[in-house]
Amino acid sequence: MRGVLPKGEYQELDNAVLGQLLRTLNPAALKAVSGDVFGRIYEYFLTQFADQKAHDGGEFFTPISLVSLIAHVLDPERGIVFDLACGSGGMFVQSARTVEEQGQSPTKQLTFRGLEKNPTTIRLAKMNLAVHGLEGDIRQAITYYEDPHELLGKADYVMANPPFNVDEIDADKVKTDPRLPFGLPSVNKKGKVGNGNYIWISYFYSYLNERGRAGFVMSSQASSAGGGEAVLRQKLVETGDVDLMIAIRSNFFYTRTVPCELWFLNRTKPAEYRDKVLMLDARNIYRKVTRKIYDFSPEQQQNLLAIVWLYRGETERYLDLLHDYLGRVVDEGQGCFEADTDTGATVQPLPDYTASIGELISAMRPFLDTLPDDSPPAEVLRELTQSRETFDADVERFQDAVASATAQFDLTEVRNKALVALTQDFTPLADSSRDLVKQTDLIYKLATRLIDTCEQSGSAKDSDLWRPRDINRARKAADQARQDAVTELKQVRYCWRQAHWLTERFPDAALRDVPGLVKLVDRAEIEANDWSLTPGRYVGVAPEEVDEDFDFEEALREIHVELEDLNVDAVMLAERIKRNFQELGV
Repeated sequence: MRGVLPKGEYQELDNAVLGQLLRTLNPAALKAVSGDVFGRIYEYFLTQFADQKAHDGGEFFTPISLVSLIAHVLDPERGIVFDLACGSGGMFVQSARTVEEQGQSPTKQLTFRGLEKNPTTIRLAKMNLAVHGLEGDIRQAITYYEDPHELLGKADYVMANPPFNVDEIDADKVKTDPRLPFGLPSVNKKGKVGNGNYIWISYFYSYLNERGRAGFVMSSQASSAGGGEAVLRQKLVETGDVDLMIAIRSNFFYTRTVPCELWFLNRTKPAEYRDKVLMLDARNIYRKVTRKIYDFSPEQQQNLLAIVWLYRGETERYLDLLHDYLGRVVDEGQGCFEADTDTGATVQPLPDYTASIGELISAMRPFLDTLPDDSPPAEVLRELTQSRETFDADVERFQDAVASATAQFDLTEVRNKALVALTQDFTPLADSSRDLVKQTDLIYKLATRLIDTCEQSGSAKDSDLWRPRDINRARKAADQARQDAVTELKQVRYCWRQAHWLTERFPDAALRDVPGLVKLVDRAEIEANDWSLTPGRYVGVAPEEVDEDFDFEEALREIHVELEDLNVDAVMLAERIKRNFQELGV
């Protein structure tokens, strides 16, 4: 940490601010947690920092979603991990995590080496390593022209997210560089390399030892670029070391909306795959975090990795994942009725929700009993009562189905045919959880409609039996219970859908071509397509699917959130325009 922390800046803050900062970062809850909590906190702040475009347009930070996928595809075990454009060191941190997941110590198994041109970013990276309990040798250098670590042909793993499409590299300075085994790409009239993407790709390849593997982010332009870049790409493909390509849609970066691709090289590919490349198009796989930012959910990342495992013949890992998903289905089903003892939570989602609705109606009951049978509130009450009776019966059947599914899961062996059959058998349970979500929301809507109808009738305002404070408190409690129940119910079907997604596409637990998703392409087909490595050029178009779980209200809420974001942006832009006009004296 020597020389990493800023000097002098702290004196700008008074003691009260520093004291409050320490109290904020040292609550009792933080003292009780285990694991890499400080590392996670640092990652959070880095993410916020990148999102606000605070430094170099956010280029120092590669989204954790992409870094984690790269690290897990490479699956490092031991040796040197080299990042030629290390930014804030995220590649090192995620590599360490994969080793920890294997039950090993990353500090004993991995050696981290990095290059970065910006001294401030180097300090961020050293801090990042330190708070995760890691060490690494990160040096300041302009990678195009400098090689301070002298790791040519020595790295076990190369990971990086280099700057895309750089056009100011001096061709004379690099033309004899031993790190360019395939030669220079196109050079323009100014003596500059027209596009630096293949300078980076060549460097990544040259640093690998005879067992080395590389994974890096690259502009989507590079995989199909023509001219000198196409010549270099052909030479790279002809080595047989291009392992797989993953296409990523736009909006995964915090400050750039461009799509990209993840390239993976492997110097020790099995003989049967030397003339093949796995093309994986993940552009339709994403989770919408905000209007501007997408990422992969943990399950989406696992499903992509499952395809890679099948490609590598690691069938057991695929089956273990499938078994885990089905186990989570029954766990989440039980969680609808039982408190989570592991976390200390006391919530019993469905029973608590049923009780909260009963308490809400009880709060209104004295007033409701005074109303005639033909009044508008009485009509809503009858509909609510009927819906509750149906709901209670369906909840009871769902609980029986969960118990049956649990017993069935406990007897199922971790074999593909058994797991595929169990996924199919769990379909009614998943459908029931979806239906219960709709019923849960319906009952709450009827309850709130009953409140509105009573208040709109006018008689409630004049009655001492109508207690607004008690009713409002009971309504808020019911709404919270509804959210808890819906969240848990949705998890049942969500986990089932992951298992269904895998078994539907890979029913034999073996890699196969899936239109719009994945294809194992041989070299002859790549040559016929101008040596393109763009996955979408090979996998085709997926058949259109009907989303049975489309939630109109959820979509409407997302549109509302997006509209709010746009309104905020509009206000900020209006203020900026006004300020600019004022500065111009207009």
